[in-house]
Amino acid sequence: MIDLMSPPPGLSPVAGKSVVAKFDGGRLSSDGGILVLREIEQRLRVADRLAACIEDPRSPDQITHSLADIIRFRLLMIAAGYEDGNDASSLRIDPMFKMALDLSPSDRELCSQSTISRLENLPDARALLRMGRAMVDLYCESFKQVPKRITLDIDDTFDAVHGGQQLRLFNAHYDEYGFQPIVVFDGEGRFITAVLRPAKRPGGKEIRAFLRRLLRAIRANWPNTKILLRGDSHYCCPEVLDWCRANGLDYILGVAPTTTLRRHIEGLEASTKARFEAAPKDGKLRRFKEFFDGAASWSRVERIIARFAQGAISISLSLHA
Repeated sequence: MIDLMSPPPGLSPVAGKSVVAKFDGGRLSSDGGILVLREIEQRLRVADRLAACIEDPRSPDQITHSLADIIRFRLLMIAAGYEDGNDASSLRIDPMFKMALDLSPSDRELCSQSTISRLENLPDARALLRMGRAMVDLYCESFKQVPKRITLDIDDTFDAVHGGQQLRLFNAHYDEYGFQPIVVFDGEGRFITAVLRPAKRPGGKEIRAFLRRLLRAIRANWPNTKILLRGDSHYCCPEVLDWCRANGLDYILGVAPTTTLRRHIEGLEASTKARFEAAPKDGKLRRFKEFFDGAASWSRVERIIARFAQGAISISLSLHA
């Protein structure tokens, strides 16, 4: 009888030491870091917070995997680099993932890919709003003291997809199908919230509605904290400007360098270029100019700051209440 578990013979020694290969290690895993993430998740209770936002339509006596456990498994999968829900088919028996969900390696299997898919399609619009609010609450609770002022960095990013996912849209700029979620971080780089959306540039009404919900969630925790909104030029639209002023938000938003705006800085551009060419060894040269102007769609003129640095022009609209 052939012993299939016997070590293969004839392996050459390395640095004077013998090399032995065996296949009797039992259940192994390469995701030991999951147990560290488990400690963080238990402290923050992210899965429990999100599960509390979703109504579970299942019969209680027929439940094997709670909503919190399904969400926790999915969060850990993504954190470990397993973005595809299909990976659950193999990871559900992984001993490290089992231990991360308070099971021993010999206990029952974790939830399947189909269970994860049903969960991801379960939340309705109201549940999604509650989940977004829960993430903002988690951000606010991370502070030991209520800050006097915070900065909200808002931006959108492209996320390519490789299937027929819901909300996917073709984006000509990236020449791919994907999503274009809006994400918000604070000035220190802490994540605050995000919203999944089709791969198209967000309009003013959509941005205003998103900011309204975000501000409501922050004000519920910090009613007196000053807020500065910071974003790129496509967030500089009339709906956002008027909404910020009406709600007492300061803002620094990029402005597209139109022909009209460039007329204000032609002299600055020429003199900066001449000064740099006259003394190139002095290093990078940056100059600024402040002026007031407004687009036809704006309700009023705005304070605008232009920065010129050796051929590159950056124009921002700024208001500090």
